Amino acid sequence: MTELMSELTIAEILGQVFGLVALAFCIVGFANKNDDRLMVLLISANIAFALMFAFFQSWTAAALTVLVIVRIALARRFKGNWSIMAGLLAINLLVAWLTWATATDIFPLMAAVLGTVGMFLLKGIALRIVLGLAALSWMLNNIVIGSVGGILAEAMVLVTNVITIYRLHRARLKYPGVDL
Repeated sequence: MTELMSELTIAEILGQVFGLVALAFCIVGFANKNDDRLMVLLISANIAFALMFAFFQSWTAAALTVLVIVRIALARRFKGNWSIMAGLLAINLLVAWLTWATATDIFPLMAAVLGTVGMFLLKGIALRIVLGLAALSWMLNNIVIGSVGGILAEAMVLVTNVITIYRLHRARLKYPGVDL
């Protein structure tokens, strides 16, 4: 373990630290029952993720994560607004094009597109499936860059989504016709 740590650069160590900070914000956020507090914690987590990506020099992921923060605020306020969603998708594509470095930059772009469409247009089980796919895309990016905190955070999001999908499905069977 000490040998592994001695081989890391300062930037890589800081990237790992910010990944773990983001993980902590995600855990506290998803454990929280207050939606407003959850959003603040998710924004905080995404600030830490953006810093993590910057320290790992994953520039497409860093830039798109900053846009995730904007998306969280806009999607809450303008749910279902196709023009705002389309504008945000166009900005995501432009930012990805400007920062693209390797083929693996497809993962943060896929995550950003899936998350944007999901948050603006979907709800319930469909939303969680799409956000789960976005989390899987972020996880693949975190595996490529080697972020332990990032991998664990997205794994937690995936597990949480699967559990919530199961709970929503059970509730739908128990209460047919009720909009969950």
